[in-house]
Amino acid sequence: MELTVAITGASGTIYARRTLQLLAESGVVDTINLIMSGTAATVAQVELGVNLKDPNAAKLNAWLGLPSDSKLIRYWRLDNLAAKPSSGSHKQAGMIIVPCSMGTLGAIASGAGTNLIHRAADVCLKEGRKLLLVPRETPYNAIHLENMLRLSHAGARILPASPGFYHRPKTIDDLVEHLCFRILDQFDIPHSKKSQWTGEEVAQGE
Repeated sequence: MELTVAITGASGTIYARRTLQLLAESGVVDTINLIMSGTAATVAQVELGVNLKDPNAAKLNAWLGLPSDSKLIRYWRLDNLAAKPSSGSHKQAGMIIVPCSMGTLGAIASGAGTNLIHRAADVCLKEGRKLLLVPRETPYNAIHLENMLRLSHAGARILPASPGFYHRPKTIDDLVEHLCFRILDQFDIPHSKKSQWTGEEVAQGE
């Protein structure tokens, strides 16, 4: 399976990192086209203390804990509109934007994209491929909500960064993984089921 993953400047780079790691571990994803917005590296530095400016294969593999010679990640510059994800004739399963800023979401909703993230998302919509947006913003204003509804009507899936608590998370990593598992579910990608709802009743007082 081939997927495109985009990281924008919204808060939540930790979701992007864990999603990429889980995709790499899944055994069914063999190519990830990675795109980062201009501010994604700045947010990653603030939130995770990692330098992703001017990334190369070695730097990205080290960040994700992949073997140094791994070819899984293909990094594409934001201004490279000749990249493979920009063409509908290049077959892939779809695209994940995690986290997705409201600026990126609005640009895609308007159809007036100016960079590779916008174009790749537009290609997914026009080709009927899965497009998953993971916004991390609160509260939403009317413009945010209208743009999300517009994209939903166009075929995109909106999955806000809103992790659940029924699996009784003990750490931040538990919360992050729960959300990332839901991201993988949208593409039927296998993962651990440790946070999956079982339907079992919890005894009163527990």
